[in-house]
Amino acid sequence: MVLLHVKRGDESQFLLQAPGSSELEELTAQVARVYNARLKVQRLCSEMEELAEHGVFLPPNMQGLTDEQIEELKLKDEWGEKCIPSGGSVFKKDDIGRRNGQAPNEKMKQVIKKTIEEAKAIISKKQVEANVCMTMEMVNDALDQLRGAVMIVYPMGLPPYDPVRMEFENKEDLSGTQAGLNVIKESEAQLWWAAKELRRTKKLSDYVGKNEKTKIIVKIQQRGQGAPAREPIISSEEQKQLMLYYHRRQEELKKLEENDDDSCLNSPWADNTALKRHFHGVKDIKWRPR
Repeated sequence: MVLLHVKRGDESQFLLQAPGSSELEELTAQVARVYNARLKVQRLCSEMEELAEHGVFLPPNMQGLTDEQIEELKLKDEWGEKCIPSGGSVFKKDDIGRRNGQAPNEKMKQVIKKTIEEAKAIISKKQVEANVCMTMEMVNDALDQLRGAVMIVYPMGLPPYDPVRMEFENKEDLSGTQAGLNVIKESEAQLWWAAKELRRTKKLSDYVGKNEKTKIIVKIQQRGQGAPAREPIISSEEQKQLMLYYHRRQEELKKLEENDDDSCLNSPWADNTALKRHFHGVKDIKWRPR
């Protein structure tokens, strides 16, 4: 199995294994699918943190309004009355005005937060350092854990306009957001390796050969964005180590220069003619008049 280290720009994303005989059409779609699924988990974790802190989403026509404006316009949050978290709610106002402030109690909040940490660990970029390969099953497992936590805290479900529910139902609207720019459609994804585009019409072995123990760094790009930047000759960590080594070396040389003091040569014990003068009896002769 060829090991693919997938990057987006200079940032590591995940490891993926694929046979050398893989069709690049399928492999590119698979990489894009895993990449986008990880982004979905990240978005869900972010929204669920807000859910744990401030409760469910307000209706779109009530968001950003003050309590006085809501009363004046006679608006009512019908879903907010239905979506009471298990064990009761604790009021914690959302300063942004996106959520209704009916947060879960501490026990239920910890259920959500613990699940978020576990999901983040599954899709973490640290998995690359641990040589753990990412699969869609792992990402789906993270999604299932998040879905289960929401069902525990909100067994009646969330409002249809809540971003958490929309993400679970694949109805999220990311248009005009930074998150939307990060998503790469499977049909528009491109893989690059060694400054070459891995064309979808070929096989992986056409580029990396038939050695199944090969490890390559591929970069995923949106079609039309051009070739990504080349990989640096040395990694940032190696560069830090080199700079640290040269800094230490300079400090050592500086200390050696400071220790290279020849003032000791003026001392009596350093006089190489002292013995001769002693036997000649001309020691401590002063030519000045007394």
